[in-house]
Amino acid sequence: MKWLTVLIIVGATVVADLFQSLEMKRQAVTIEELQPHRFGRVLVRLARRKFLILAVVLMGVSFFAFLNLLSIADLSFAVPITAASMVFETVLAKLVLGECVSGLRWTGVFLVAVGVVLLTI
Repeated sequence: MKWLTVLIIVGATVVADLFQSLEMKRQAVTIEELQPHRFGRVLVRLARRKFLILAVVLMGVSFFAFLNLLSIADLSFAVPITAASMVFETVLAKLVLGECVSGLRWTGVFLVAVGVVLLTI
């Protein structure tokens, strides 16, 4: 059950972050639009973005799955193991979003991956 919960957290987080990034790169919200008198229009515009809505739902799934994980595993396990999402997100940022990922960032991703593997031993 613990590993299934980790899989749900990591999967939901990765997909949510990918969808959120896609939507915000497509049409970002500017600082000017965050003024109180424009807030309603911004919310309406954001509510029409299907992938953004799906991202919010998936973030909720991830959050509640994380709460479940905390009830069956130690915090010292739960937080680091869910860092696996950073590994998958970086790979997808490169492959799907076409982002430029520096060698230093790949080194960091590798170190995170090694840390996640160490937790499974």
